[in-house]
Amino acid sequence: MLIAITREVSRSIAQCELTHLSRVQIDLELARTQHQHYQQALTELGCKVVGLAEQPDLPDSVFVEDIAIVLDECAVITRPGAESRRPETDSVARKLGEYRKLGFIEAPGTLDGGDVLRVDRTLYVGLSGRSNNAAVDQLRSLIARYGYTVKAVEVSGCLHLKSAVSQVAENTLLVNPRWVKAADFGGADFGAVEWLEIDPAEAYAANTLLIDKSIIYPTSFPRTRQRLEQRGIPVVAVDVSELQKAEGAVTCCSLVFKQPATAA
Repeated sequence: MLIAITREVSRSIAQCELTHLSRVQIDLELARTQHQHYQQALTELGCKVVGLAEQPDLPDSVFVEDIAIVLDECAVITRPGAESRRPETDSVARKLGEYRKLGFIEAPGTLDGGDVLRVDRTLYVGLSGRSNNAAVDQLRSLIARYGYTVKAVEVSGCLHLKSAVSQVAENTLLVNPRWVKAADFGGADFGAVEWLEIDPAEAYAANTLLIDKSIIYPTSFPRTRQRLEQRGIPVVAVDVSELQKAEGAVTCCSLVFKQPATAA
């Protein structure tokens, strides 16, 4: 069974951190409704949704992906690049501790989970405004015993690595080539992986959440969605327009991982 940890939308989401977007009004009730539909999509794709309580004073707390890297063998609690987000880690760590052994990123490292893309046994970590080399080195040390490779890649023009590239099928990545270099994902350790470019008119269209062989994908990028469907990729479309105003995306709102066989 797959577990999907989510958190309710904070009533203070209008005060969220923003880096590349201008602040516009967020409809809180609509954001919460959209988040419920997102959770329903997770359930329909076979996930057991484990919801965490709202954190009223932490505007970005719905974006739980940034708080942890969950692997089959362990979980790593991050140290978010935005200082305002660091209080989010305690409750996520408590919940993840029920499923995984935990490791922790410590100062001077900063790491957002949105900057980590796992492809098989390789973790690509975006060097963005939120994640730095010190955290990459710590992550490499924390998971080396499990046989993972950690590779730092440059990101420009967007908040996180997974704003620029995400996995949409076993051997396919969806990419915005203006924000990340294909050459950074080459080499023998990567294997034969196909790149599918987004429609150039939809700059933020590269973020998708792969669940088994289907993807959860925003309704706001119809041109890129058509490209995905033409490749035979099953798409579950969700409207996350209010969360996008907070610089969120579909991967941001959940931590999806396999439930251990020994878990109750």
